[in-house]
Amino acid sequence: MDGLKFHRILLKLSGESLAGPQGFGIDPQRSLDIALRVKNVREMGVDVAIVIGAGNLWRGKASADMGMDRATADYMGMLATVMNALALMDSLESHGVLVRVQSAIEMRAVAEPYIRRRAIRHMEKGRVVIFGGGTGNPFFSTDTAAALRAMEIGADVLIKATQVDGVYDSDPKLNPKAVRFDHLTYIDVLNRHLEVMDSTAISLCMDNKLPIMVMNMSDPDSLRKALMGEQVGTLVTAE
Repeated sequence: MDGLKFHRILLKLSGESLAGPQGFGIDPQRSLDIALRVKNVREMGVDVAIVIGAGNLWRGKASADMGMDRATADYMGMLATVMNALALMDSLESHGVLVRVQSAIEMRAVAEPYIRRRAIRHMEKGRVVIFGGGTGNPFFSTDTAAALRAMEIGADVLIKATQVDGVYDSDPKLNPKAVRFDHLTYIDVLNRHLEVMDSTAISLCMDNKLPIMVMNMSDPDSLRKALMGEQVGTLVTAE
């Protein structure tokens, strides 16, 4: 489609985006809603890759804080991301979208192993690629996995889907006077300790000049507007 600002995107979804009103588990309707938004973007001719978290099923760091071995807790979280990836795959396929799941932890019965060149080839053929298993290493968040995969596949932008319409100077749910930023630099985010992504992911994007867009996915039209270059959410760049 003409007029596109971004032609290849990495969409970072939180595990909670698949959860229903109860805040945990996988809600099939929420998954279908997200899949429909992804389908609409794919029909614009945009290459789409997705990294999904596991917060709706498991939180490795929280479990480690309660005494569990951190590496073991993180590996369990990686397995949970693959469960979310398979749920989203099913929803995308029900909408007629071609999709492949690749896992950083090898489990050939349910997902392809992560192979960078194969992932790129899938996107060139019009398939959506969902990356499960995080980075495959403990102590790294799915935010960092998203930044890493975005650079590996040559994405134009990393889009972080959240429950709010951008980055604020404080929590807008607690502070009605919170101010939203239209644009930030990587250094601003790091210095102000703004909760965009964790510092490892931000630093990785900064070193490789990968733009980050933070936006609310609950608005059905926000993703399309963002890809057409309209002001949506908060854009984080080098300057």
